[in-house]
Amino acid sequence: MKLYILNGPNLNMLGIREPSHYGKTGYSELCDMIKKHCTSLGIEAVLYQSNHEGELVDKIQEAYYEGADGIVINPGAYTHTSIALLDAVKSVQLPTVEVHISKVEEREDFRQVSYIRLAAVKTITGHGVAGYTEAIDFLFDYLKK
Repeated sequence: MKLYILNGPNLNMLGIREPSHYGKTGYSELCDMIKKHCTSLGIEAVLYQSNHEGELVDKIQEAYYEGADGIVINPGAYTHTSIALLDAVKSVQLPTVEVHISKVEEREDFRQVSYIRLAAVKTITGHGVAGYTEAIDFLFDYLKK
């Protein structure tokens, strides 16, 4: 099984950016946690972060062409603005789980809109970085069915 774990803008600043919302775990620690969890399940994980929308679209398409089984994505602020990411996920038709570290439903009004959710098989919010392993576990079970 192969999963793409994609992160959008400013997620490289984890541990520095607004720890009250995003916690103190740094991005490299997050990546290590994800790799370890995937390895324990026998999953090949491709991790990628970009602050650029088009690069994330390219990675979603790459997931399709490289034979990925699913995608875990935290689009960051692009959640609320990017029809391009929505269209990319819809185009590749890979099961996708949307993850948000913070509880976006309790934050600013503009964070209540999620375009990517329209193509996601599941959304996980407010579970901190553990939301990533929850998403991986969900896809692991989902894809085995």
